[in-house]
Amino acid sequence: MAEPADYFISRNNALPAAPLLASALQNHAQHMLKLYRHPLSGHCHRVEALLSLLALPHELIEVDVLRGEQKKPAFLLKNGLGQVPVLEDGDVTVADSNAILVYLALRHDPTGHWLPREPLSAARVQRWLSIAAGELVRGPGDLRLHALLGKPVDRAVAERTSSAVLSLLESALAHARFVTGEQPTIADLAMYAYTARAPEGGVTLAEYAAVRGWHARLEALPRFIPMQETRPR
Repeated sequence: MAEPADYFISRNNALPAAPLLASALQNHAQHMLKLYRHPLSGHCHRVEALLSLLALPHELIEVDVLRGEQKKPAFLLKNGLGQVPVLEDGDVTVADSNAILVYLALRHDPTGHWLPREPLSAARVQRWLSIAAGELVRGPGDLRLHALLGKPVDRAVAERTSSAVLSLLESALAHARFVTGEQPTIADLAMYAYTARAPEGGVTLAEYAAVRGWHARLEALPRFIPMQETRPR
């Protein structure tokens, strides 16, 4: 397990070092991040990937969405919409995958690497977060859910949407290593899972060489966790 990202350091030299370290570790353990998730969900994957990339100790708590556990009263107290993922950080609870990405980047990445603070760069990230919440789900995401779980889908609409999203990505990646430039951001994490596993929904990536290369670059990042592969029914 990675070392805690934050330590409470006393400047009182009279206090012994060992109790201070023990206290810091106890405090950290009490506030370990908890991620409520399901392994089939690309929304959950993007959060899990960032937690790993930031080397943040965390606990994964499985929510049986196939049996409707996310709609039960206990979970609805965490997210009234009855959706995963949900993140708990001490007494803070954050729902919605993209909101969690923003929270983690601002709270736990002081370098600003994963969410740039410069206005135009931040706007570019936000644009892809919006696509990840919209067209990416309605295209590759819905086709994959149809293949894996039988979710009803208008295949013609979803296939057109998938083509538009992948073509946009291919264009963005034709002259850049990542979707907003030369460094990865939370936008890459938001777009990764449902494009990487698009073939599970019958969407071929054969025509999108730049997208395939981008997947490989992300998966080569230290501590990156690839989205699991799932065989369609």
